[in-house]
Formats: sequence, structure tokens, C-alpha cells
Amino acid sequence: MATSLEVRGLTVELPTPAGWVRPVNDVSFTLGEGETLGIVGESGSGKTMLSLALMGLEPHGARHSGEAWLTSRGGVGSGDGNGNGGNGSSASGAQTGAQSGGRAARENLLEISQNKLRELRGREIAMIFQEPMTALNPVLRIGAQIEEAIRVHEPRAGDSEIHRRALEALERAALSDPARRARQYPHQLSGGLRQRVMIAMALAAGPGVLIADEPTTALDVTVQKQILELLAKLRRELRLSMLFITHDLGVVAQVAGRVAVMYAGRIVEEGPVEEVLRAPRHPYTEGLLRAAPRLTREKLVPIPGAVPSLDALPPGCAFAPRCPHRVAECDAAMPELRAVNKNHAARCILVR
Repeated sequence: MATSLEVRGLTVELPTPAGWVRPVNDVSFTLGEGETLGIVGESGSGKTMLSLALMGLEPHGARHSGEAWLTSRGGVGSGDGNGNGGNGSSASGAQTGAQSGGRAARENLLEISQNKLRELRGREIAMIFQEPMTALNPVLRIGAQIEEAIRVHEPRAGDSEIHRRALEALERAALSDPARRARQYPHQLSGGLRQRVMIAMALAAGPGVLIADEPTTALDVTVQKQILELLAKLRRELRLSMLFITHDLGVVAQVAGRVAVMYAGRIVEEGPVEEVLRAPRHPYTEGLLRAAPRLTREKLVPIPGAVPSLDALPPGCAFAPRCPHRVAECDAAMPELRAVNKNHAARCILVR
């Protein structure tokens, strides 16, 4: 399986009155072509900041380090090579992968210039945001917003061609009567329809990698099921590589082949979904499963305590203060990811 996205040691730092904090800390993973990787964790675990860093949309003043290699199916332009990395990156310009007709097939998203990143956003990597009502422009018609997403990457296309492609995008996202929907404003649509518009806009320019940041959080269960089925269908038909961010283990079990569990900015467990949910090896993953509702009449067991503040992380393992298996060694140093088997790893000293 070809790799669409390879992240190595990604760290994002934000300035605060107490100093720099790391909402994303040394995160590494790979996303294969046509694969769905679920990112799971509580609020504040760093899931959304991870996605924003990959899109180059971190808050003002943020700085980052590490690598995020995007491999496009059709080839993308090369970096400017002038050292114009953004947001505090110390890299010396984009490195170029395989060449085809002067166009690079591989780009480090953390090193390229902002102009180059804007060129890639939408065409090669796109994102569905968590709340469509705040992501959509309230004073522009739906059709105009999707047309803008196409026009920025196809400046030489005619108005009629762009309009046709916008309607096709709406139809692909399973909106009935696309022509009528294109004339409407966001406030005239239900939450489920607005989320379908966001999907249409994200896929309008034909990206290969899609980041879905909790796309079903604000929807009722019936609409949630429809959106999940739509994303699964589009992933198969378009051979999308999808990074699916959620706090719901039930959702990730439906859509993802692999899952990475995040806590306090780090990945604490990663592996095949069925294996991780059936036999978790990190106490945090175990706690999430015990706290998740089930059809059987079982008492929910909440994880005691709360996610630590990023400016006051405990020494050693960040989960240690909440962990029922805590021993003295947990406070000595942050454990490395330890292999359970060749496909499954957990950041816990209990993994032998």
C-alpha cells in the first residue's frame, strides 16, 4: 500500500503566559493510500491541533517541528527552495521526492512556504471542520462557496465549467436538488445538510487526503449514520486516504481500519481497530472503553480525575495520576511506544 501521509515527530508549541506548551508532542504515524486512520481522545488531547498543523492553520504565534510528508497521486509542485518554512520551522525549504515533468510527488507540509501550502490545501489535502455553521460563510450562497474552492485551483476554468463542477460536488455529497441547494444560504440548511456541503467543498478540487475533524459530533444518531456511510462510500469510490478524528470509540470502530489513541498531546496506543478495542494495552484506552456506553446493562466506570493542564504536566507518564496500575517507575520518565506485536504498540511500562 502506498503511503499518502507520513508524520514523523510532529510537535506543535503555543505561547502562553506560563511559557510554551505542547498540545501536540512528538507524534508519528503513517496513513496509507485508501486507508482510514482514526484519532481518538478526550477534549484537550491534541487531536484538532494535530489536524490544524497538517493543514498549516495553527493559531498565530505557534511554532512546529518534525516532518509531515504528503505524497500526491498526481504529483504536486515543488517547494520554493528558499528556506521559506512557516510558523517557526527551521527547515531549509521543501525537499523534493520523485520527479515527473518537473513536478514533485512528495512534499513536507511543515517545511514548504505558505504560498505553496495554500496551493496544496484543497487540491491534495483537505479538511472537514467540526462545526459547519462557523466554517461556512453566512452571507454567501452555498454554490458560490464551493465554486470558490474550485476556482482557486482552476483559475483558467470558465464560469460555466466551475458551476457544473460545483453542482457535481453537491450531488456527490448526496444533496438532493443540487441546483436549489446551491442558491441557498447556510442558515437555510439543517445541520446534516450543512455537513454534506462541507464534504462537497472539501472534495470539490479532488484531494487524495481528507481530514475529518469530528464531522458527526453535533448531529443526531440517524443523520450521523448517514454521514458516516457517505464518507465510507466516498472513500471507496475516490480512493481517499482519511484521517478521522473523534472522541467516540463506537464511531471509530465503524469507519477506521487502524486507530491511534491520544492523551495530553501524545499517541499512547496505536494498532488495528479490532485489536485495540478488543485487547487494549494502555490503561487510558482501557478507561475509555469502560466509560463508553454499551447496549448491555453495564455500569459505566468513568476515568478518575481530568486531563492535566499542558503547562503543568506530571513527571514521567502524563496518565500516571489517573492510572489504576501506577507504580514508582511511571513517574521516572515518559515511556516510549513499546511493541505489543508488529502492528500494535502502547506507551506503557506494563507492555513487555
